[in-house]
Amino acid sequence: MEQVQNTSVLPPAFADWFARQGWAPHPHQLALLGAAGDSLLIAPTGGGKTLAGFLPSLVELADGWQGLHTVYVSPLKALTADIGRNLARPVADLGLPIRIEDRTGDTRSAARQRQRTDPPQILLTTPESLALMLSYPEAPRIFGSVRRVILDELHALSESKRGDQLMLGLARLRTLSPGLRATGLSATVEDPAALARFMGGAQVIHADPGPDPDIGMLATSRAAPWSGGGGHYAVPDVLEAVRGATTTIIFINTRAQAELFFQALWAANEDNLPIGLHHGSLSREARARVEAAMAEGRLRAVVATGSLDLGIDWGNVDLVIQVGAPKNVKRLVQRIGRANHRYNAPSVARIVPANRFEVIECVAALEAVRERDLDGDARGPGPLDVLCQHILLTACSGPFDADALYAEVVTAGPYADLTRAEFDDCLNFCATGGYALRAYDRWQRLMERGGLWGLRDPRAVRDLRMNVGTIVEAEMTKVRWKRGGGLLGEVEEAFAATLTPGDTFLTGGQVVRYESLREMSIEVTPNPSKEPKIAVFSGLKLAMSTELSHRVLALIGDPARWEALPQDTRDWLALQAEVSAVPHPGTLVAETFPHMGRWHLAVYGFAGRNALQTLGLLLTRMMETAGLGPLGFLSTDYAMLIWSVDPVTDLAPLLDRAALREGLGEWLADNAVMKRTFKNLAIVSGLIHRNVPGGRRTGKQATFSTDILYDTLRRHDPDHLLLRITATEAGRGLVDFGRIEEMLDRSPRLDHRMLDRVSPLAAPLMLEMGRVRIEGQGRMRLAEAEAEAMMAAAGLRLDGGTVLDLSDLPAPAAPAAKPADRRPRRARPRTVPLPR
Repeated sequence: MEQVQNTSVLPPAFADWFARQGWAPHPHQLALLGAAGDSLLIAPTGGGKTLAGFLPSLVELADGWQGLHTVYVSPLKALTADIGRNLARPVADLGLPIRIEDRTGDTRSAARQRQRTDPPQILLTTPESLALMLSYPEAPRIFGSVRRVILDELHALSESKRGDQLMLGLARLRTLSPGLRATGLSATVEDPAALARFMGGAQVIHADPGPDPDIGMLATSRAAPWSGGGGHYAVPDVLEAVRGATTTIIFINTRAQAELFFQALWAANEDNLPIGLHHGSLSREARARVEAAMAEGRLRAVVATGSLDLGIDWGNVDLVIQVGAPKNVKRLVQRIGRANHRYNAPSVARIVPANRFEVIECVAALEAVRERDLDGDARGPGPLDVLCQHILLTACSGPFDADALYAEVVTAGPYADLTRAEFDDCLNFCATGGYALRAYDRWQRLMERGGLWGLRDPRAVRDLRMNVGTIVEAEMTKVRWKRGGGLLGEVEEAFAATLTPGDTFLTGGQVVRYESLREMSIEVTPNPSKEPKIAVFSGLKLAMSTELSHRVLALIGDPARWEALPQDTRDWLALQAEVSAVPHPGTLVAETFPHMGRWHLAVYGFAGRNALQTLGLLLTRMMETAGLGPLGFLSTDYAMLIWSVDPVTDLAPLLDRAALREGLGEWLADNAVMKRTFKNLAIVSGLIHRNVPGGRRTGKQATFSTDILYDTLRRHDPDHLLLRITATEAGRGLVDFGRIEEMLDRSPRLDHRMLDRVSPLAAPLMLEMGRVRIEGQGRMRLAEAEAEAMMAAAGLRLDGGTVLDLSDLPAPAAPAAKPADRRPRRARPRTVPLPR
């Protein structure tokens, strides 16, 4: 894909409008205006990408147009509203005869109905809403006049099944309106050629990347704690930074942490600075109020999750603060770009690591940003569950020819290599449910009549349309104010089930009291004076990317690079090097040590939370077989810790690749991970429906249905399409076994140390033990005195300091299950090659 060089000249009216604003069109805007065919524009945040994408449409619409001309697709509903506000200005100034409307889940029903008969010239939508509109019988008339499709923040969409759904929709649009031009817009792309192929082939236009961002660690009055993920130690420093800026976005990685940090900010906000909260579980009205207040400059700060990651054009935001390690360099770059949303103005951003390990991760991420080194995993082929949903929705719009639909699908980038056999498998699944289910009427959904495939029962249209989408989130329960009050937001169904009248919890930035459950909604009253429970949003716990993991390991393993780290972190690593070993590339470092009557195994894998969680499950199974009495484990992005009755003295056999694969297969066969993966695939593919007329299935109902189906298919149809997809997807995502294998590939040597006490690097993991629920044991709580003693045994102070004089360290306690004379008294290096 070559960089596009051709440019075009603005029509006089548009050139005059630019001049009246005191602007000159950027070269990449003119290049996109003159580009032939499909294009992918890569430009920095604030570089006028959105105007560049719409400029050809506005020019073509200046002379009038009947029907829909341009479809704009965004990953966020908030972004469509923002784009609508921004487009209104040039349209009004130029007097263009253009109607601009949005079509998302937040659009009123009356507006949706009108758009089916009288669409606007420009429609702003999301992948899900586009898929729904393409399922209408009127789709050929609605979309037959389309000439432009704009795909905003395409890199974000391409990283999930929403992007695959969108590319299938784009292929459908090309069939309905041959000759339309698609434009992808993105600021953070690690592989532009791959993203262009994802679009189905496009010319790449590169804008000037602009100045490097002003980015660094936020100076804090206290050192980062050894463990935890909230970053609350830095609240006074964050508030001070907010006072010094015009408007600040404070990004937090999860919704629960955002709620907690927002509360902590308000507790310390003696100046009553106006600060808002924004995340996906808040009500539409609450989100809209925050967005409007930000756009009008009425807020000094907003605490947000990924709901504000993308594209919102608030020019008065002059500072971004990331609380907690970003886990992904691309995500960090995207969030940095929200500050100083102007061309050739450096973005200003500060990072607050939540704990001592994250200090190192943040330094490594900053180095990657400065080197413009983005991370990203190669995409696999388009998922077949999404294709099944697309086939069913296509049938909703009218009968189709299988040969023609296959030819259309393979024009979509993710499905370019789809075989006809794979397509026919999906078609057969949609028609019959597969061999084991074909006897049941409910799964006899398609049938062939006169060479065309259509719905067997037209009444199925309603159910299929009610379940459009590829996002399978935790089941949610609405939270409303009591006595007819408005909607406050949502909490997860599993959390709602734990509440009894009188319980208090935190949601929407407020402490509320649970009063009753009415019509499947929680009714609450304000209760700001009581200590709350926490509304738990499981969401997605972000895992550190492979590339960032490599950077962190390389930084830790090279003492010459420690100068980039704070002094207390350097002291910590130096103490680790003195009493044990520092992890480094090429070698997998592990430690066995006693503490509080138990043996502990720490493995520093730097493979991400999901992979190390899986490794912990596999190793504890193998330790159980070996009679070592494993009691529990925990994992972080950096390491895994197992505690047991007896010690692991020889780790190499437990890391045998064949044994791990065999253990994975046995574990997954009847494990909840497989059933959870199957449930998600069953929902996306249309095998079961979450939304039904008159309400929504509860999470328990949906799980019960899919568990029965899973067990039935395993017994009677083990080669079923969904079981094959489940086996593939279970190896990624929550299980992430591929990263375990990658860890073993890059670490062919094992350095297993037998220690007589907790090591400095393992001490933060020991503190985390008190935060993790261990099945059958309730919550372990480390008393303050025990934590102090443990940290002291590791040569550390609980307040964050490092003790460098090891001569005064207390003697560790021997495990009760082992005689003292069998316990090693000092570190014994034992480096061996790992089995292949």
